Amino acid sequence: MPRFSSTPLYGGALVCDLPEHFVDVNKIRQVPDNQEVWIDENGFTSIIFDITERVGPKGRGPEIDGRALTQHLEDIVGDDIDTVKVWSSSATQFSRLGNDDIPAYTLIATQTPKAARTEQDSAPDFTAIILTLVRLEQESTDIAITINVPHIKGEYVEAEIDLELGKQGVLIGEAVEYAARIWDTLKIKDWGLFKEV
Repeated sequence: MPRFSSTPLYGGALVCDLPEHFVDVNKIRQVPDNQEVWIDENGFTSIIFDITERVGPKGRGPEIDGRALTQHLEDIVGDDIDTVKVWSSSATQFSRLGNDDIPAYTLIATQTPKAARTEQDSAPDFTAIILTLVRLEQESTDIAITINVPHIKGEYVEAEIDLELGKQGVLIGEAVEYAARIWDTLKIKDWGLFKEV
């Protein structure tokens, strides 16, 4: 079971629990001001917080917010959208945002590389993507929280994964646990952040 610690994001404007074995990429290389990127120091999983301009028309609901979720997924994977399969999508409840009325949605998808791999290639067999979207209409802002879980041959047990049957395997199971902890602990301490980014 991973250990978590309360972690300030965006200079403390946001705070949430992240796994203790994740490190801030900003200490290694430059990250855009609207992003926070954390990587597993023992593996390949990353957690990315991305504050963007709200996409889609005014209003809310499964159709409007669902289209926004799809658009954010397309922005993440770019031209490789035809290599993505979405396995599930659902409304998500955040415990500490201070307003139960803030819509949020999560999807679980996989992206499989197009190119044929060679034996020496360390490209993943596929990457699992857990994307959570928080819709802050008053602030004209979306917060996209993406957990990327590359599955590299030899680093996971293939027989443990069958998303059609609901078998997630260890790596995706851990990522779902990270996401659930973020849903329980994410708190906005400075709403002024959304005017700056």
